[in-house]
Amino acid sequence: MNPPAPARPRHGVLRTLRAYPRRSPLTLAYVGLLLLGHVWVEDWLPADRADALRQYISTNLDNLDDHPLTALFGSALLYDGTLTDVLSTAFGGTLITFGLGICVSLAWAERRFGTRRAALLLLVGHVGATLVTALVILFALRQGWYPESVRHASDYGISYGAQTALGFAVLALPRWARLPWAVFVFGWPLSGDAEWPGPLPDFTTIGHLVAAALGVGLAAAPALTARRDAMARTMNGS
Repeated sequence: MNPPAPARPRHGVLRTLRAYPRRSPLTLAYVGLLLLGHVWVEDWLPADRADALRQYISTNLDNLDDHPLTALFGSALLYDGTLTDVLSTAFGGTLITFGLGICVSLAWAERRFGTRRAALLLLVGHVGATLVTALVILFALRQGWYPESVRHASDYGISYGAQTALGFAVLALPRWARLPWAVFVFGWPLSGDAEWPGPLPDFTTIGHLVAAALGVGLAAAPALTARRDAMARTMNGS
C-alpha cells in the first residue's frame, strides 16, 4: 500500500479561509466594518465633512478632554491608511497593520481564545495604548519636547489595537521564532516615518511601542502566572 500523499499547503490555506467566518466571526465583522467605513469616508462623504469627522474622532488631548468616549471608540472604526495604492510605501503599513495585525493576528487570537477575549485584546490595545500615550504627551509638553499643536493633532485608526494583536501573536509561533517576531513588532514603528522632535520619538511611535508592549505582556501573563503557581506549589510541598 502506498503511503498517503502529504497534504498540500494550498489545501490548508483554503481550509483555513473556509473556516474563517465560523471561527473568527468578530474579526470578519470588524474587517467588513472597517472596509465600509473607509469607503464611506474616503469616497462618499464630501471632503470637508470627511475632514471634520476625522478631526472629531481623533484621540488627541483636546478631544479626549471634550468627548473622550466618542473619540476613543469612533477612532477604532476607521482605518487611517491606503487600501488601494499598492505601489506606495504606505501600503507596507497597510499589510502590517490591517493584514497581519487584524486579518491574521486578531483572527488567530479569536480562534484560539474565543471571541470575548479577542474583543478584550483589541479594546485593551486601542484604549490602553491611547491613554498611556496621552500621559506621555502631557509629560513631553511640560518638558517642552513636543509642540503645543500636538494637543489637537489628527490621530485616529486601528493601528494601536492591531499592534497589540501583533504582539500577542507571539504565542502562535514556535519558541525559536518568538524573539525575531518581537524584534519585528517593536522595530517596525521606529523605521520609516518615525520622527524625534526631542528625547522621545513622535507620539504615534510611542503609541505603537506601548501597544506592542501590551500585546507581548498579555501573551506572557499566562506563562508567568503558571510559573508563579508552580513555585508556590513547590514551596508549599517542601
